[in-house]
Formats: sequence, structure tokens, C-alpha cells
Amino acid sequence: MKKFLILFLISFHGLWAQVQFEAKVSKNTLGLNERLRIDFTMNADGDNFSPPSFEGFRIVAGPSQQVSQSWINGRSSFNKSYSYFLLPTQKGTLTIKQAAVEINGQIYKTNPIKINVTAAVQQPRDPNDEPQVSANDAIHLVAEISKGNPYVNEPITVVYKLYFSYNIGITNWRELNKPKYNDFWSQNIDIKQLVAEEGKYNGEKYRCVVLRKTVLYPQKSGRLEIEPLSLDIDVQVPTNRRDFFGRVQVVDDNKRVSAGSKTITVKPLPEAGKPIDFSGAVGKFNFTVTPSKTNLKNGESLDLKVVASGTGNLKLFTLPKPVVPNSLEMYDPVHSEQVQTPLSGMNGRISDSYTIIPQFKGKYPIKPMSFSYFDLSTGRYKTITSPEIMITVMDGPTASSDAVAENNSGANKMKVTAGEQFRYIKLKTSLEKMHQKDFLGSTLFYVLLFLPLGIIPIIVLLKKKKEAIDGDVVGNKIRLSNKLAKKYLSEAKNQISNKEPFYIALEKALHNFLKAKLNIETSEMSKDKIQEILLSRKAQPETIQSFISLTENCEFARYAPASSVAIQQDFDKAVTVISELEKQIS
Repeated sequence: MKKFLILFLISFHGLWAQVQFEAKVSKNTLGLNERLRIDFTMNADGDNFSPPSFEGFRIVAGPSQQVSQSWINGRSSFNKSYSYFLLPTQKGTLTIKQAAVEINGQIYKTNPIKINVTAAVQQPRDPNDEPQVSANDAIHLVAEISKGNPYVNEPITVVYKLYFSYNIGITNWRELNKPKYNDFWSQNIDIKQLVAEEGKYNGEKYRCVVLRKTVLYPQKSGRLEIEPLSLDIDVQVPTNRRDFFGRVQVVDDNKRVSAGSKTITVKPLPEAGKPIDFSGAVGKFNFTVTPSKTNLKNGESLDLKVVASGTGNLKLFTLPKPVVPNSLEMYDPVHSEQVQTPLSGMNGRISDSYTIIPQFKGKYPIKPMSFSYFDLSTGRYKTITSPEIMITVMDGPTASSDAVAENNSGANKMKVTAGEQFRYIKLKTSLEKMHQKDFLGSTLFYVLLFLPLGIIPIIVLLKKKKEAIDGDVVGNKIRLSNKLAKKYLSEAKNQISNKEPFYIALEKALHNFLKAKLNIETSEMSKDKIQEILLSRKAQPETIQSFISLTENCEFARYAPASSVAIQQDFDKAVTVISELEKQIS
């Protein structure tokens, strides 16, 4: 029995040890322009296969799954594999991390593999496979700017056009570097369908596709830089080979293009003739102040609507506030916006609606209101003034009636006849002596005397604390970024049913969170930089990868279809990742 048990355990252990799960690559050293094949193979059927993130690589094909099973000399042989084709995105020593799979309830992982990526290499080709044209000369990305010297808050447009030769075909494209538009208010224009049209580049005919349209409002004067847009493009280039039917054969190629950075000179708004009440409106506007009613009964209210409409930076200025008499109680306004942003710039209307409740009977004027804006067509300031509005309260108490009622509040009134007008005046008095201490030398006297002396040190300390806070530039930036992160995260939650505003707000929340926690600027937020700093701050690699994946998804999802479920999942993931980083960062 013991021998049988020992043989059973040995055989069971042998079966357990036979399970293998490993990763194999086609080469360990390759050029930046070469593809790498990696196979994850197992000799037993497994479930829940989890590939690595392939950081530093782009998946160009896969996964493809293959399963084979055979019997040799009465023994079963099983093999299952997942294959990927990868293209490196950067030079250096890259690591393909562990893949995992579950086999018979046990988790198995592959060993990490280091890959050395060198500069692009010259690949030998059959002369017949040589492309007829060069992708470098056949593709051009251009950023066209509508105006190079606008005023502050004057809209300009940036249109990104891809010119490509008639001899090549484009199969796919990806954004590598997306402009952040620092010092601009920006709005991307949705392009529902890419259409290739005929165009000219440097006097030659090309096919042209508009990839992106953006409206920009510069927020400060001076020389401002528009960051470049970079693309990774998959192309098909014709060769000298032909197939059986005589058609030209093509080869796949890859091309990276950039529109280059652009610099514009922004003019400040003129100081000459600038109205005192100017709040930054630039464009061409109408201005109205309209009450819902002017005649009211006691207890009724009215709505006073202040409206600015037209074309201009409608979302970037505030409306004037009405001034009403003290007898009219006015509540904080309800702000409303009906604004569209086409390529020509914002247009529509914004409004503030005030609820006003009168307190007394009478007539009350609402003073005229003025709204000033800078007219781009004339290059001058214009002011629109609304007429005075008279509010009439037809009934209810008057301002003096309360005093009258107070004076006449006695229940029993006695009629006084002439000649007896002094009858009810008492002639005898009963006075009591009142003892009162002098104010000088009293407790209240000394309190009032020394109170300012006690307040002075407190004022000095508060002033020094405020100066310290104002001088703490880094700390203020961190606090501002933290506040903005919370603001944009809340905005993303409110925009969860609107895909593009949601991902714009979520991306801003993530960027400001990094600004607050790592004290870095948006221009420094490369994937490698973020990973390096977070690792040095003791953050977990899995959490870092989740954060980076989320930021990349924000960029991609704005231009790709996304369901409401996926948007909700991205929001929940953002909340979780930010919470985990808060705990992990030291």
C-alpha cells in the first residue's frame, strides 16, 4: 500500500511539474522600424489569459490564438499559444512584463523579457519590392491658422490638414503628441466623417483630409506658441511587382509626421476709450434688460432677465449686475447659456435671471444698466445702455405705515376735549435716586483701552502669515491645481452623458492632480517622466500604469465611439486611481 501511495504521489507530482507557460520572441535586438513577434505558449489548456501591457511597443497585429493536440505512442500532446506582432515606439532597453494564465486553478506567469531597440535599420529588399515613391515625400501634415496677430479674446482657428500623394494609401493614423493650447481657451470642432478632397501643397496636386479643427481664444497678449500635432500613420506604397491579374502590389510602411509649432503675436486690447465697466467682452453683441412684469400686487415677485447675445467670447466675461432700491429684495441670479462654437467662433446668448420681491407699496426705479464690449469690426469700444425700469407695487404696507401703527397701538383711546387737554397729565412725581459708577476707571473703560493693544499683535501675525502664503509661489500653485482637479472631476461627473466634454474635463482633472501632487507643469507630463516621478514617490507600478492608461484613453475616447457604460467605468476608474495615488505617494 505504501509503495502504491508513493508511486501515485510521484506520478502526480510529475504531471504537475509538466505544466509549462512561457514567452518566446522572434529576436532580442531589433531596429526601431522592425517588427517583433512574441508567442505565449502553454502545454495545458488554460483560462483567463492576461497579456502584459507591452509598454514601449504598439500592437500591429494580434492576438491570434492557435491550439493543437496530438497522440504519439499512446501519449497526448497539447499546445496552445497567443501570438502578437509588436512595433517599438522608442529606442533603448525595453521590458516585456509578465503574462498570466490560470491552469487547473493555479496561476502561472511568464518571465519578463528584455528587448534592445536600436535606431532604424536598412532592410534588404528585392528590387521589385522597392516602393515607387517615398512615404517621406508623399505625406505632409500642415497646421493652417486663420490669423497670426489677433486681439486678446479674438477667435482664431487652427485646421490640421493631411496632404498625401495619389500614389499611396493611408490605412490608419494615431495621434502621438496632442497640442495642449496653453494660454488659450480652446474648443475642438467634431468631424463626423473624414473626406479626402483634392488640394495643393507647394504647388503640386495632393489628396487632402481635414483631421482636426480647433477654435482658440488667446487669453493674454504677446508671443504665444501653439504646440505641434504629431501623427503615426500606416501607409501602403506601390512596388514594381504585379499580381497574377496585372495589378500593382503594395507594401506596408509607417510614417511619423508633425505639423510643427506655430507662433502668433497677440495684441492687447487698447486702453484708449476703455469703459470703466468693461468686463472683457470682445465681439459684436446686443444687450437687453427685461422684467417679467412691472405692476405687482402685495406678495408677488418678478423676474428680471439680463441678456447678452451675438457673436464673441460669450463664455469668457460676466454680465453687469442690476442696482435696485432697498425696498426691493433681490436674490442671486440663475445663469443660463445657449452657446454654439462653430469654426467662426462662439455665438448665441447668455443670461442672468434675478428674482425680485418688493417689501412695500409704492413706485421703485431700477437704474439703467450699461454693457460695454470691444467691437472687432471697428476696433473700438461700444456701450449699450438699457432704459430705466419703473416697478409699481399697487398694494401692501408702506414704508411709514409701520411707524403709524406702532404709535396708534393702544387698545383704549380716550377723547380729549378742549379745555381739558392737560387733565390727564400727572402733577405729582415719584422719583428714585439712581446710583451709577463713573465710566472712567470702570472695567469697560480698561477693556476698551487695552483691546486695541491686544489686537495689534494678532494683526501683525495675520499679516505675516498672509505674506508668507502670498510668497509661497509653489505652494499656491499646488493649492490651485488641487482645487482645479476637484473642480474638473466634479465637472466630468456632471458631463457624464456628454462624451467629449466629459473626457476634456477628466483629462484636466488628471493633469491638475499631477500638478498638485508632483509639482510639475503640463509641458513636462510625458509618460516616462510621470512614471519616473511616481515610482520615486513610492507609488505602485500597477496604479501608475492604470493612471497612464486612463490619460491615454481620455485622448483617444474623445474621437472614438464610447458607450455610456464605458464613460461611467472611466469615471469610476479615475476616482479609484486618484484615491490610490493619494494613499501611496509619499
